[in-house]
Amino acid sequence: MAIKPEDFDFLSNFSTLWSVILGALLATMGGLVGGQLEWFFESRRRERDAALFFAEVLSTLKIILDLAVNSRKVGDPYGPVTVRFLHSARREIDLYERNRETLYAIRDGDLRARIHTIILRLSMPLDNLFDATSAIETVSAQLKTPNLPAADREELEARLQKIRENRDRGFDFLTETANQMKPLVNSLGGLSGRDHESIERAVRSS
Repeated sequence: MAIKPEDFDFLSNFSTLWSVILGALLATMGGLVGGQLEWFFESRRRERDAALFFAEVLSTLKIILDLAVNSRKVGDPYGPVTVRFLHSARREIDLYERNRETLYAIRDGDLRARIHTIILRLSMPLDNLFDATSAIETVSAQLKTPNLPAADREELEARLQKIRENRDRGFDFLTETANQMKPLVNSLGGLSGRDHESIERAVRSS
């Protein structure tokens, strides 16, 4: 039986089929690789943005607390200026809390834990300072009560002294914790591509 040229058409069709399959596979692999690259660059961008944000928050906190420390040395240690600085520091912590989920864009789990820990170590004594100041005002008002019995006065004065001592210890702890923030800002600066000095300059200028 003679072989006709059309009998080999299946080879051409087979070759075409493989070309289609190979093209589809390459397109699929290209899409996957492209998607992975896009995800990689986006995660890096989000990490840099998060690192810069938290570096600025910590730098701002450090500057405000330094101002509060200096203000405490002049006149009334807990006068209106010092208290105003402390409230500003509390607002920066509130800003951190509102954006806490952004912290997970930073892949370094140890760095995330250190940031969150130092914020907790700042927020607790800071809140205690506000509570102590309020308690001092209350006790001071009670001491002004006319005809206050001597025993009651003695008790109130002892309570007032204890509250003031606790407030001083809280402030000292706050200052000690704030002095530990620079290494964190340096680490965050490394992730964001900004050094500590440039971040601090940007914060001070704003």
